[in-house]
Amino acid sequence: MKKYQTLLFDVDDTLLDFGAAEKEALYLLFKDQNLPLTKEIEERYKEINQGLWSAFEKGEIGRDEVVNTRFSLLFKEYGKEVDGTLLERNYRIHLEEGHQLIEGALELIIGLQDKYNLYIVTNGISKTQDKRLRASGLHTLFKDIFVSEDTGFQKPMKEYFDYVFARIPNFLAEDTLIIGDSLSSDIKGGQLANIDTCWFNPHMKSNNTKIMPTYHIQKLGELYQILNSK
Repeated sequence: MKKYQTLLFDVDDTLLDFGAAEKEALYLLFKDQNLPLTKEIEERYKEINQGLWSAFEKGEIGRDEVVNTRFSLLFKEYGKEVDGTLLERNYRIHLEEGHQLIEGALELIIGLQDKYNLYIVTNGISKTQDKRLRASGLHTLFKDIFVSEDTGFQKPMKEYFDYVFARIPNFLAEDTLIIGDSLSSDIKGGQLANIDTCWFNPHMKSNNTKIMPTYHIQKLGELYQILNSK
């Protein structure tokens, strides 16, 4: 069994339930606008949002373009002109309150913190991720937190991981494992950075890509078996 010393954890949909936080934030945003949030509109928002973040991960657009245009693009499809930047600011206020934990996340991190060097690696907005991690009780359990906004790069870019590795004392790639839910961000990023990867896939989605993780788990508790640690 390979021995790891450094564990890199993604945040959204790995430790924190971003889906639940997003749903509540969207509901409150539309309530502010005196508009109903239908299932159709919610699904279309997710399609637009995922497309923009995918372009961001590929380095095709900047973070500001992602967050400041997603609502204007959405509302434009339904015949309404809005200030995308203003709606983003209001949405962010609601999203920062969302810190629902993935089942078993807090217990896992508490159980690992004295045995491993734990770090957060996340794409997103620094203020939002900081507030959510603090509210969830996770923040103080990690040695450091690396948010893409602060680094100038994002997962899966190798430059992002170079930035992270340079700030981890006595870093060794062969002793490091990244755990995350995204094949295109976490797993591909880990591969580009030459570290082992663990795909957290609670809904057992099919992998129709050429991105093959080192490990594949459905529940966070299964990580103990990979680490041979309990």
